[in-house]
Amino acid sequence: MNPKKIVSREEWLSARKRLLEKEKAHVREGERLAAERRGLPWLKIEKSYTFETEQGRKSLADLFNGRDQLVVHHLMYGPEWNAACPSCSFQAEHIDGPAQHLSHQNVTIVAVSRAPLPKILAYKKRMGWHFEWVSSFGSDFNYDFHVSFTKEQIDQRRIDYNSGRITTDGHYINEELPGLSVIMKDENGELLLTYSTYARGLDMPRGTHHYLDLTAEGCNEPGHPGFVDDMTLIPVTPGR
Repeated sequence: MNPKKIVSREEWLSARKRLLEKEKAHVREGERLAAERRGLPWLKIEKSYTFETEQGRKSLADLFNGRDQLVVHHLMYGPEWNAACPSCSFQAEHIDGPAQHLSHQNVTIVAVSRAPLPKILAYKKRMGWHFEWVSSFGSDFNYDFHVSFTKEQIDQRRIDYNSGRITTDGHYINEELPGLSVIMKDENGELLLTYSTYARGLDMPRGTHHYLDLTAEGCNEPGHPGFVDDMTLIPVTPGR
């Protein structure tokens, strides 16, 4: 931690008030951005998808579990991997707490990965998680939602991700990438994509970073080299 100037309470309060004005402006801008996010047009999901779950095979509509809104965490866990991505595992640590409250607000959260279900369930048990985590193994779901990519796309360096095409950034020339999708079921049972976010957009529901941003050190990734960041995409070892 770099030492800071120690000041009188009057000087500290004056500096704090200046920052408070900027924080208030930031909150108001965030509220405007959230309203614009809710105002996005919706995209109808035309294709049918099925998933392997602990309760048997389910459709995408079944994953709503009787609610009208579904948050899908595209959790990076490739079929050949021995463990899920460290960054996505860190993200998953922030699901169980909110899930129990969101369920009372017409929202269900589910994680989806391409790994076979037995691998998913074993890892889920090991990590102590309780949220529903299902397998899209053998389906086009991850590819259609632009979080999984074929070997041909990787060889051609043609990754359509985060609403654009990545051709040079090696961090993202990868078979699996993180994302989050929000889907609504209307009164006719139609499924509509209302929002999606990827990469650094996933910091929004990651509460640990927001707590750390309140501290003097912040995330301080150089000072804590074991801390998981957004660029940790491929699990090197199966350890947590």
